[in-house]
Amino acid sequence: MESTVVASPMIKVAAICGSIRKASSNRGLLRSAIEICEESVKGMQIELIDVSSLPMINTDLEVDGRFPLAVEAFRQKVLVADSILFASPEYNYSVTPPLKNAIDWASRPPNVWAGKAAAVVSSAGGSGGRRVQNHLRQIGVFVDLHFINKPEFNLNGHEPPKKFDRDGNLNDPETKEKLKDVLQALHGFTLRLQGR
Repeated sequence: MESTVVASPMIKVAAICGSIRKASSNRGLLRSAIEICEESVKGMQIELIDVSSLPMINTDLEVDGRFPLAVEAFRQKVLVADSILFASPEYNYSVTPPLKNAIDWASRPPNVWAGKAAAVVSSAGGSGGRRVQNHLRQIGVFVDLHFINKPEFNLNGHEPPKKFDRDGNLNDPETKEKLKDVLQALHGFTLRLQGR
């Protein structure tokens, strides 16, 4: 009797950066996450979703149940994702405007965040982004996102030795290993949450 090999399911991850700067270290974390998945986290595919073209949320822009084209495209990418990976700096102890705007657009009925697994990483000065992570988790409760709790990843990327180059690319092997741990945890949690 021949044995059947069952392919492991592919997890689609929508990666969203809270900074729209090209050389953002948080954008660099997401680029590195994509590379790590391609090399060593099998069964997971990450797509970086650009939120810079989203208009500021304004329900006047919703016409006959339709959203502006950029918003529709963004919502569709979130909808088809199995899980979400956020990377964000901390602005004034909280969530950045581009990230909050994206969250609010995708939460408009029907809420496309609902029921998805999520993880958050951050590179910021001082606390490494702990406060933005806490605020994002609070928002996640209302929009029905389910965040992994461990491992935590918050990085003071501005202290020597520098972990990013001038273009925002992560170049620290130890930090890449920690990021890999987050991705593996997100992969496993997504499968458990989906009952796979």
